[in-house]
Amino acid sequence: MSSTQRLPVAVIGAGPVGLAAAAQLATRGLDFVVLEAGDEIAASIREWAHVRLFTPWQINTDPAARDLLEQAGWTAPDSERLPTGGELIDSYLSPLAAHPAIASHVRLGATVTVIARQGFDKVRTVGRDTSPFLIRLSDGGELLASAIIDASGTWCTPNPLGGNGIPAHKETEAVAAGRVFNGMPDVLGRLRAQFAGESVAVVGAGHSATGTLLALADLAEAEPGTSLHWVLRAPNPSRAYGGGDADALAARGAIGTRIKALVDTGKITVHTSFLVQEITDRSLVSADGRKIDAAVLVNSTGTRPDHGPTTELRLDLDPILGSTRTLAPLIDPNHHSCGTVPPHGVDELTHPETGFYIVGAKSYGRAPTFLLATGYEQARSVVAALAGDWEAARDVQLELPETGV
Repeated sequence: MSSTQRLPVAVIGAGPVGLAAAAQLATRGLDFVVLEAGDEIAASIREWAHVRLFTPWQINTDPAARDLLEQAGWTAPDSERLPTGGELIDSYLSPLAAHPAIASHVRLGATVTVIARQGFDKVRTVGRDTSPFLIRLSDGGELLASAIIDASGTWCTPNPLGGNGIPAHKETEAVAAGRVFNGMPDVLGRLRAQFAGESVAVVGAGHSATGTLLALADLAEAEPGTSLHWVLRAPNPSRAYGGGDADALAARGAIGTRIKALVDTGKITVHTSFLVQEITDRSLVSADGRKIDAAVLVNSTGTRPDHGPTTELRLDLDPILGSTRTLAPLIDPNHHSCGTVPPHGVDELTHPETGFYIVGAKSYGRAPTFLLATGYEQARSVVAALAGDWEAARDVQLELPETGV
């Protein structure tokens, strides 16, 4: 083996897909290191620990991870039960990270700032593929790796509220003032006081938006004066209602059904074709001049990948989604829901930079159609390829539940 091959594989991110990659690497006997920016594993999930997933346990765990855990005496949760984010951590991810095959390989508080090839800038080619990756951390430390599996996700880089894909006027000031909450804030628990009795606008059309609206509707029942606005760029909310009874995941279908009922009864006010142009002290202003009275804002417009640390790597990114160019048409949200994405693995995730792979939510770029089961199969395929088992790497098996959309 060359000196490069003897170096560890670096996994960026200790969330579900990063730890699944670690389990796959451990199972195949490959050396690895997991770099987690947070002070604890699954740092992003901890921000939505209160949220119940609409996918059951049976598709929220990775097969290689289950095998490792079961060998250590772990008992899997009820396969049909829907866990919360917190339960996913406590009952699965924390035991997995503490497993003897993985624990010593995990580095917490390790934020990756730059990735390059040792001795090479982006332009130089000859000898590039046999040079190790150089990873620089926020504390100034550096390490070398034979390959990189980037499972860092997109949670920390939310899309802006602005209707044109760029921040609205005065959006930065609203964020600094603490008026904007990203993703799925804990409106019934830790953050209840910030929402109770307020006029709240939720911007977005995905499950983060609808799930938050359901929680806010419960809050409004208990807290007089709480009013709810649903802000959509689309001309109508029909797609956000989902497939209802036709959804193979009953909990996912029920979300849209419940939201539609709240809209139909006037408990949620819908604003369609609303492109946020400006945020004032008490309102959202659209590009056509409409105003919504909203003191508190929830940004559920989705997230986007941060490719800043990899500008010296040769990546073939789709100009629209930010995924690999090959994967983009398979996940394009203009044509696909999360249940219609076809099986894909290492071949669709390969970049011109040999040995560098992005898996998990970040691999989808700005497409919001990702499911954990997809990320687990991506990790399995990529690790098989790194182990030289190309037959297994290309034997991609993926069955996703239909959405009914």
